[in-house]
Amino acid sequence: MRKRVDEKATRIVLIRHGQTAWNEVVRFRGQADPPLDKLGLRQAQATADYVRNRWPVTAVYASPMGRAMETAEAIARAHDLEFRPHSALLDISFGEWQGLTPEEVRTRHPKLLRAWFKNPDAVQVPGGENLSIVRDRVTRGLSTIADSHRGEAVAMVGHMVVNRVLLCAILGLGNDYFWHLRQDTCAVNVFDIDADGQATIIVLNDTCHLRDLAG
Repeated sequence: MRKRVDEKATRIVLIRHGQTAWNEVVRFRGQADPPLDKLGLRQAQATADYVRNRWPVTAVYASPMGRAMETAEAIARAHDLEFRPHSALLDISFGEWQGLTPEEVRTRHPKLLRAWFKNPDAVQVPGGENLSIVRDRVTRGLSTIADSHRGEAVAMVGHMVVNRVLLCAILGLGNDYFWHLRQDTCAVNVFDIDADGQATIIVLNDTCHLRDLAG
């Protein structure tokens, strides 16, 4: 049974994609596209069941990256829906860092890497994007999706960077709070967006549905 949503609000179920091999060995993924690994596929299915049972949705949007679309496909299938790729949810471009481990980046750009972990809002990745570019993209996408689904609940499947930046935005926080908002693989966040664009947070980084999954 669908949970009632205020007719002037849109309920957003914001999800990070499932695990990939690059999540186990930390790399700057960005717009590189490793697929979900075996655990990631199981996480996606567990998330699909959880969302269907607790936060049922009428539409599913996803980053056009494969790992997000695989996760969204499981969620959409659980609701008898087709997911919709949305460019606003595309992950950050890490430019010259893409595919590298933090240790590899440290040998090339030690000062910039330190800044990334201390002041991420001030970092322009060489050949890539900064958090302000991502924030502009994802907040415009959120506004479009929310306006199109008043009175409904919709799922949005994104990435660690995209989700953190979006959550900072709806909480009224600057991108300097980026590292203060954890986003685990297949974490679920839920918030309502009213007609004025104001958000009410319901759930942040919920991973209780993944507790019984083995590594």
